[in-house]
Amino acid sequence: MRLTVAKHIHEIRDPVHTFVRLDSAERQVLDSRPFQRLRHIHQLALTYLVYPGATHKRFEHSLGVMELASRVFDTVTSHANVTDRVRDRLRQLDNRDELAYWRRVLRMAALCHDLGHLPFSHAAEKYLLPDGWDHERMTRELIRSDEMRAIWDGMRPPLVTEDIMKLAVGQKKAADLQFSAWESILSEIIVGDAFGVDRMDYLLRDSHHAGVAYGRFDHYRLVDTLRILALPAADRAQDSGEPALGLESGGIQSAEALMLARYFMYSQVYFHAVRRVYDIHLMDFLKEWLDGGLFSTDTQEHLRITDNEVTAAFLAAAAGDGEGDLHARRIVERKHFKLIYERNPGDVAINPDAGRVVCAGLVDKFGTENIRGDHYRQRGSAPDFPVQLRNDEVVSSLDVSETLGQLPVVSVDYVFAERSQFNDAKKWLDEHRTRIIRPQEEADGG
Repeated sequence: MRLTVAKHIHEIRDPVHTFVRLDSAERQVLDSRPFQRLRHIHQLALTYLVYPGATHKRFEHSLGVMELASRVFDTVTSHANVTDRVRDRLRQLDNRDELAYWRRVLRMAALCHDLGHLPFSHAAEKYLLPDGWDHERMTRELIRSDEMRAIWDGMRPPLVTEDIMKLAVGQKKAADLQFSAWESILSEIIVGDAFGVDRMDYLLRDSHHAGVAYGRFDHYRLVDTLRILALPAADRAQDSGEPALGLESGGIQSAEALMLARYFMYSQVYFHAVRRVYDIHLMDFLKEWLDGGLFSTDTQEHLRITDNEVTAAFLAAAAGDGEGDLHARRIVERKHFKLIYERNPGDVAINPDAGRVVCAGLVDKFGTENIRGDHYRQRGSAPDFPVQLRNDEVVSSLDVSETLGQLPVVSVDYVFAERSQFNDAKKWLDEHRTRIIRPQEEADGG
């Protein structure tokens, strides 16, 4: 008689990480409605209209984030990689049961970190949710929903729902919750500005599917050199004792490559002009198609709507005269607005707000229905994290790397015009551009 043994570890093929593995308890999360919904949410919205291979979904990205988070956790908690100074401040590092518990919490938080994404991900989140809502808040609501809470309670040992919420969204998006030093470090593993594995995975994955090389970096070396370190004090003479996620000096070039990969992917893929204007057309369609022009924040309604429903709606609208038919045709028939102006260093030297004033001038002349602006400037400065030198001294990354201190900032100013108005608008802009970008006091001779 042949016995069938239940499989406890489940392997999933992945084009970036080769295999992603889950046990049977974790598989319940994979099979849940909130997570299965991510099979139908494009990672990069309508980017596939520009980069045809970019049809990947949030589903596989979330699996990749869990895989990378596990690797980082195992590296930074390895006994050989933890100094006595850090161990004294983080009692969890010497408790096998606590480490096992927090490793699973981290994996589940990484798996669930994107549950709250709207259809087509970031394309319309800023304008199509009520005030005070974003995908992180929706993620929190789903993590503590009855369906997910039953899974957390059923695990052995049970997982605390609030622990998962904290690590999934981080301190910036959970300011109402108290984070211990340990929880802060674990949340940084997922969503941190310097070494968040969310960013690592999307750069690698988006680069792979878009068919570009910009997002690649040596993530193996980077993960292997990550450490929990005591932050350097303000005078750099001695550490403050506050633990944080950092790395050994041998990984600094991999960290630089990560930051540069982010810059190149933003400038070449995420902010590709045609990709951005499709986001604008999609947002305009959704404003007319959605009830009240906003997505619902009810979790059950959230689970019912994916890219599939939105795609079916704009395909139907493009074929007839339904709500948002004009915007739908611009997407379906590829009759998007054309780029009429983009950021020009010479213009910015005259007026830092050149892109916005050009857009305003064109809107005044040709109307809001024929002109769209897209303006973005990266926030924040270069990441400052602790680096352990070969002599075991811990210093700031900005003292070690000149590259990190000189990272370029992603800055975009696009103005788009409706195709039927493009030639007239271009002619008008060529005639009036110098006048409209010059500050008023200069124009008046002041």
